[in-house]
Amino acid sequence: MKKALLLLILVFGTTIANAQKLAYIDSDYILENVPEYEEAKVKLDNLAERWLSDIDAQYELLNTKKENFAREEVLLPAEEKEKRKEEIEKLETEVLELQKMRFGVEGDYFQKRQELIKPIQDQVYDAMQKVASSKNLAFVFDKANQSNLVYADSKNDISDEVLEEMGINP
Repeated sequence: MKKALLLLILVFGTTIANAQKLAYIDSDYILENVPEYEEAKVKLDNLAERWLSDIDAQYELLNTKKENFAREEVLLPAEEKEKRKEEIEKLETEVLELQKMRFGVEGDYFQKRQELIKPIQDQVYDAMQKVASSKNLAFVFDKANQSNLVYADSKNDISDEVLEEMGINP
């Protein structure tokens, strides 16, 4: 009796496991083929470059003030030393705040990325969901971005179908 039950579980268990269909996408490949993504990426990179140059200029100014202060410190009266120290500390705080405002977790870069790139990623996700649904797929993995997908047979790649669903010819 136990053997028969075990045999039934084994047969039905493998049948159920075989019934689940798997596929994968390469989101990097998909995004490379979406023209709007490249435009958004260029805009974002240009903003980041401009913001980085502003921050670098502030750091150069800060370093210059620190170097000047270090050279002149012994010659300055106590009151002037204190004034310059406070000025340097204030400038340091401002530069760190600027850096945080531009590139922090809730910074301008993050918000602009959400504004420019997230809608495109949502389109990819919606198209992938439609393809997965039409093919009755149980799981879809992404082989891009350091995934744990160790091996993937190219016949299970639905990236081109996702692009076609988005109206893009790969």
